[in-house]
Amino acid sequence: MSESTKAPGAGEVRAAGTRRPGTNPEDEVDVLVVGAGVTGIYQLHRAREAGFSARLWEAGTGVGGTWYWNRYPEARFDSESYTYGYLFSKELWEEWEWSEQFAGQPEIERYFNHVVDRFDLRRDIRFGTKVTSAVYDELSGTWTVRGSDGTEVRARFLVAATGILSVPFIPGIPGRDTFRGDQHHTGRWPKVPVDFTGKRVAQIGTGSSGVQIVPAIADQVAQLTVYQKVADWLTPLNNAPISPEQQAELKADFESIRHTLNTSPSGFLHTIAMRSGLDDTPEQRQEFYEERWNGPGFTKLSEHYMDMTTNPTVNAEWCEFIARKIRDIVKDPETAEKLIPKDHGYGGRRPPFGTGYYEAYNKPNVSLVDINTTPITRITETGIETADGVEEFDIIIWATGYDFGTGALNRLGVRGRSGLPLEEYWADGPRTYLGVVTAGFPNFFFPGGPHGALGNNPRYSGDQVDFVTDALIHTRDFGHDVIEVDPAAEEEWTAMMDGSASRSSFLESSYFYGANIPGKPVKQLLNPTGRMTLQQMIADAVANDYAAFGFTKAADASA
Repeated sequence: MSESTKAPGAGEVRAAGTRRPGTNPEDEVDVLVVGAGVTGIYQLHRAREAGFSARLWEAGTGVGGTWYWNRYPEARFDSESYTYGYLFSKELWEEWEWSEQFAGQPEIERYFNHVVDRFDLRRDIRFGTKVTSAVYDELSGTWTVRGSDGTEVRARFLVAATGILSVPFIPGIPGRDTFRGDQHHTGRWPKVPVDFTGKRVAQIGTGSSGVQIVPAIADQVAQLTVYQKVADWLTPLNNAPISPEQQAELKADFESIRHTLNTSPSGFLHTIAMRSGLDDTPEQRQEFYEERWNGPGFTKLSEHYMDMTTNPTVNAEWCEFIARKIRDIVKDPETAEKLIPKDHGYGGRRPPFGTGYYEAYNKPNVSLVDINTTPITRITETGIETADGVEEFDIIIWATGYDFGTGALNRLGVRGRSGLPLEEYWADGPRTYLGVVTAGFPNFFFPGGPHGALGNNPRYSGDQVDFVTDALIHTRDFGHDVIEVDPAAEEEWTAMMDGSASRSSFLESSYFYGANIPGKPVKQLLNPTGRMTLQQMIADAVANDYAAFGFTKAADASA
């Protein structure tokens, strides 16, 4: 659909930052990025590097995105630190040294602040500005974006790098507003440390965040009661310091590591075992399972037998191996059985990784409640009421997850052509092309959003940011003002996402389908086709001069 296949002459190219006559330069910008997380920071850097005037709005008071908001006790990576960070600068790689294989939140936040200052990005970031509306003007081909602090800006291109884990979800349990103690969601943890000393604490939820908190506070509290809805196949994180020798190896191997991470299907430095579990003897499989149990983080999934998630025999055997570990660690048999999943195999849900989680239940002040058999009926002024009665608490922790994938985008007040609300267009689930654009919303991009990743998120979103930036350059250099995806391309990609469930082990009951949010359509929110498909289709799009897009010049561009 591209109207041009050859670049115009130098005199025809609109310069980045060209303003409408009589406007305040502070009121207009080429590229407005929303969100100062790992994706937004990189997008701001790339946009500026490409010669666009660019600004970034962030609702919080600091950078880091997920790693700014999630500052609960023992919050940390479960991707290796150096595989999560940026790869665009060898100097940055060499000057920053991660202290642990899986860094904790304070160190992660310091890293993002270092990056922002190292590349002089802070001057273009506006903090404390939550987007309340973003309206597309068809005549000018621009977005008018308003912030919660009254700020308004007209942007040629709007890039919503709002992330997939941005909107905390708290279930609608009656009485929550009446509780007189303190309440905190893991995704909106206060900057001032919470004092748990001698407190009676309830934690609702046992996902990736919840399993990190339990052992972190168990020795501080007087009593910790954990309310579990779904047991997950938790395995050890097996964190460790990065030794000076390892630091030297990481720096020396930068080019090789960058190449691997830029081409890895999972975005990790992991190599899957290219054999079926049934190729080994039962004794060999048990030895292999022990190796995986003692391996770091996601290697339990990404360096396992190639058919671990697809071969019922291998999956069941690996699950039974983990179940035996749980029964060996947890002294109370009843509690151990509650912690063993009965409704899904390994990989059916996002696997959490922890340190000392199962061991915490051996402490006399830690208990587990299965809310499927003992449901919570309401929150009282002083505690939580279940079918067994009321237990009083001083603090409630909500480790209840997020409105994954589309939650933040649907809350930005985005209005496309003819005022079409994004949340209305996506009422039955997201509709995207390459997980970065949607039809009817010109000059609007959302790298790191739905239909984007199935692995180490920064590696996927980095691919998307590079694609978005290249598309913006193409639009500018060919003298256009507006870029918009063809609905047919969107339909093809979305159908491929919705029809690819068999390529992923995740169940439709997981939050990767939005099933945790009441009333939300159960639709694919990941990219089960994988990174290689995404990269190939991006390469094809570029090679074909962005044929899946239409390019036009705004009607009043010269007004």
